[in-house]
Amino acid sequence: MPSIHLHLMEGYSPDDKTRLMQAVTNAVRFVVPAQPDAITVFLNEVPPDNYARGGTQRRPAPALKDPAKIVMDFLQAMQDRDLEAAQSLLAPSFSMTFPGTGDMKTLAELIAWAKPRYRFVTKTYEGVEAFQQGDHAVVYTRGTLSGEWPDGAAFSGIRFIDRFEVADNLITRQDVWNDIAEIKSST
Repeated sequence: MPSIHLHLMEGYSPDDKTRLMQAVTNAVRFVVPAQPDAITVFLNEVPPDNYARGGTQRRPAPALKDPAKIVMDFLQAMQDRDLEAAQSLLAPSFSMTFPGTGDMKTLAELIAWAKPRYRFVTKTYEGVEAFQQGDHAVVYTRGTLSGEWPDGAAFSGIRFIDRFEVADNLITRQDVWNDIAEIKSST
């Protein structure tokens, strides 16, 4: 039964602490073959006045936002065509690649690329997975696409996977894979 003891400065919200303990539990399960209820996480909070690094008292850094929520907020803003809200979630260095494209840097490029391909697309999500990888979080969304072709004909059930990188609460990269070309060529 793994038992993990964390020491953290006071100042994080209950939701932030819950996310941290869930992430630590998942990290342990990545290596140790234990069920979640066999892993105990103790979070010991320390008042900021009782903490120093390098001889200097510090304050806790603000918690990062949930990267999966950032991605889902972005995707919802794109579906709603709220480009201003979507843009606010992108880093200045953002780039994206869709099937058949090179790197695109702006939402305007994406809209221009998509315009002759379909009128609109909506997504049904079957899963969202997030994990930390080095200095950024990786978020995968997967499910099916529905929408209309340029001629108004409906389509649905097209598989997709989107992979996002999130750093400093902003999306830095999006890579998209889907079966639109295969489905469209068979219609």
